[in-house]
Amino acid sequence: MLTAIGAGIAVLTGLGAGVGIGLATSKAVEAIARQPEAESKISKALLLGCALAEATAIYGFVIGLLILFVK
Repeated sequence: MLTAIGAGIAVLTGLGAGVGIGLATSKAVEAIARQPEAESKISKALLLGCALAEATAIYGFVIGLLILFVK
């Protein structure tokens, strides 16, 4: 029972990553709208940040699976 609760908590990292990526994307779109000539620099930083945020979600998912299936 407690392992299922722990796995559920570990998978909640996906929620934080989703919110973070959404906020970053909205701010990047605003920045590009204000300064279109800086689009390439903004896009590079956005992609790097989104990749790092998504990696934390994947790590949380893997930890959740490990908690459930490795005893």
